[in-house]
Amino acid sequence: MKTIVLVIGANGQLGSVLTQSLREKFGESNVIASDLRPKDNYKGIFETIDATDINRIKEVVVQYQVTQIYHLAAILSAKGEETPLRTWDINMKTLFNVLEVSRLHNIDKVFFPSSIAVFGEGAPLNDTPNNAYLDPATVYGISKAAGENWAQYYFMRYGLDVRSIRYPGVIGYQSLPGGGTTDYAVDIYHKAVLEEKFSCFLKEDATLPMIFMEDAIRATIELMDAPKEDIKVRTSYNIAGISFSPAEVAQEIRKLYPDFQIAYEPDFRQEIADRWPNSIDDTSAMNDWGWKPQFDLTSITATMIQKLKEKYTAGSKNLETAKS
Repeated sequence: MKTIVLVIGANGQLGSVLTQSLREKFGESNVIASDLRPKDNYKGIFETIDATDINRIKEVVVQYQVTQIYHLAAILSAKGEETPLRTWDINMKTLFNVLEVSRLHNIDKVFFPSSIAVFGEGAPLNDTPNNAYLDPATVYGISKAAGENWAQYYFMRYGLDVRSIRYPGVIGYQSLPGGGTTDYAVDIYHKAVLEEKFSCFLKEDATLPMIFMEDAIRATIELMDAPKEDIKVRTSYNIAGISFSPAEVAQEIRKLYPDFQIAYEPDFRQEIADRWPNSIDDTSAMNDWGWKPQFDLTSITATMIQKLKEKYTAGSKNLETAKS
């Protein structure tokens, strides 16, 4: 059967890169990107979808005969704390809509992203296991923990093949930060390349699990490619890349930008980070479908700096061209 993929939330940090990777895998005409509105000069098939509208999701699924759905739309951790009830409503309603459409229209596979935000004070801070107790302290984390259980329920009750990953902080050069507690680890590289001082909203020793975008995308596709019988965890899989603190990132950046300056001005996001793990045990993902990260802090930093320099240089040239 031909694979037709629908990506909901394709404009986001993860979605924009994942959509391109899926098009490289399945062919451009077989991957439908969707979000509340298209980006400027968007290329490829795009459908406007408000994921709180179940009928609109259904229309697109039927129109294109979709076989897989990647549901990435959500309000993230830091943004979510500004409007908790709205965050819960949107995050859960969009998930239920996707699950119901998938059940009723025989979707082959569904991907639901979870997060380390599902962990709270009840989980060990170091090498947090896959089956750790979940007592999240943010509405984003609460919605993800609930979503994991609903994913498992739809698999057990209806046989819907829902698969999930608990992402650590995702670091990528492809887009700007999107409102997450770990997003300092993206913004800090932009400031370094622009040779600007960076104000960090976390403490210098706030160690959190992180993953490079390329590893995150590869993990997602490898999970979805794995045989159904190999997927033993139907809530969500821990995956780990590397754990580090803001001070360690700054130290690595100074190898390339010796004059780089950083100031630590912790805000409410530090309280969120305090409840999250320092490191993650991803043995289940390794054993079940062969997960293994490829990037460490040195290679992440080198790639981020190189790619951002290229983007800013190209942007400067385009601006000069537009002015002339």
